[in-house]
Amino acid sequence: MPFYSDKVMDHFMNPRNVGEIANADGVGEVGNPVCGDMMTFMIKVKDDRLEEVKFRTFGCGAAIAVSSMISEMAVGKTLDEAMEITNAMVADQLGGLPGHKMHCSNLGADALHKAIEDYRKHVAKGEPASSPKAHAVDTHENCPYCESQIDETEGSCIACKARLVNCPSCGKVADANRGECTHCGAKLPGK
Repeated sequence: MPFYSDKVMDHFMNPRNVGEIANADGVGEVGNPVCGDMMTFMIKVKDDRLEEVKFRTFGCGAAIAVSSMISEMAVGKTLDEAMEITNAMVADQLGGLPGHKMHCSNLGADALHKAIEDYRKHVAKGEPASSPKAHAVDTHENCPYCESQIDETEGSCIACKARLVNCPSCGKVADANRGECTHCGAKLPGK
């Protein structure tokens, strides 16, 4: 039996909906410091439905395939329907994932859910939505790498010790301990 299903390979080799949405209505980003996967989802919403879903993923083939599949599964759904997309549903649609790659489906669903939550947060406050380049480190949020609490005085994650900074090149949140941005490869200050 092949390591990955034909569907996983198709979504990896021919990912759908890759890119950015200018003036996205919501942006969600998650990552895993152990494997290095980072996923950013951007959404456009019209009449409470996901009109457009795009993603940028830095990671393995499974992470890219998961992002592609989730973007296809989510387009056209209401926000509540999209919030019900689970890692098991994604893995099933892809014809299964190896056990050690199941975390990728969790990351993808979480990133989509965060984009929807970002949209809802901004709508509730009457603010414009986030943009992937302007997403700043918010010490009241959780670590984008492991979802643990951030030490506000240090600007670092309590669990994985990521030292969170905004990349001077792309503006995304990155771990300065790595020396370079996981999103664009630019050198980070303070290494």
